[in-house]
Amino acid sequence: MIRNIFNVLILALCVALSIKALAQNRPDDRDYDDRTHPGASAGGNWTVDHSEDRMTAEKRSRFQLQANDTRDGDDRAQVILYCSDGKLKLADFNPNLKLSRPNWAGFWGQPQMRVRVRADNAHDDRIWNWVNGHFLAMDKTSARRLIGANLFRIEFNTPDGPRMAEFSPAGLDLKLVHNACGLEPKR
Repeated sequence: MIRNIFNVLILALCVALSIKALAQNRPDDRDYDDRTHPGASAGGNWTVDHSEDRMTAEKRSRFQLQANDTRDGDDRAQVILYCSDGKLKLADFNPNLKLSRPNWAGFWGQPQMRVRVRADNAHDDRIWNWVNGHFLAMDKTSARRLIGANLFRIEFNTPDGPRMAEFSPAGLDLKLVHNACGLEPKR
């Protein structure tokens, strides 16, 4: 009886290891995306990646802007615009720091954080969706102000108190963003 149980356990272990080996040899996502010019300049301090889904022919673009300043030991904050087939799908702010707990609840109860945004000489308080404490999903108005600004600052909350990230978005090829994301700058 014990010998049968032992044989079944060894057989189950062999099957599990075989499945794991097959999973590790599966093709990764790059087999489904054709990437062109990864990390190419989009003007100014911006970089852009373009890809196309080989199955659906969906054209994807990702525009990325690194922050100007950081405190000692911090990774640089960044803003990323994700676009698909000529439309903005997501604009996110990743501070590369631990965010404090959300301080606002959306209409449907989703966690949100109140931030202060400065685009050139105008500032505004915005409420962005808080995503698992890793990044904040920006609203479209903030994304439009970002691409049209020379100076863009975001004040956000961390467990250690408020922090600020400063960006220099000037120089972005606005025609490229319009074609990839359908965004026009808002000044």
